Amino acid sequence: MTMSASDLDVLVPQPQVVDLAGQRLAISPLVLGELPAMLKAVQPFAQRLADEPDWLALLSDHGDALLSGLAIASRQPREWVDALALDDAITLAATVFEVNADFFVRRIAPKVGDLAQRLNGRLAGLTPSPA
Repeated sequence: MTMSASDLDVLVPQPQVVDLAGQRLAISPLVLGELPAMLKAVQPFAQRLADEPDWLALLSDHGDALLSGLAIASRQPREWVDALALDDAITLAATVFEVNADFFVRRIAPKVGDLAQRLNGRLAGLTPSPA
């Protein structure tokens, strides 16, 4: 049985190269050591990553967390991300999301949803009943 190039890409994902702000970046999947900071960054808006994200709405509602996540995933200083033109920032966000889609869609969004349901169930049990 021989493996094709696409089979190898699934096993060993290849970085996606983008040119932004005069710099060539190779965006690759997150590694274990980056996960704690990324989880903290995306927690406020993880549920909104399940479908095709509205990057402008996310930037408006969760700008600081989104920019921190982009810095982590692009392995660039936060100051570099902050200085990007809007079109470059959207390109970076879309590329990061595409390269890490498995992480965001299959792992993070469902976990946040499950946690929210469990918390809601516990909070409902704590609500005093009317006397």
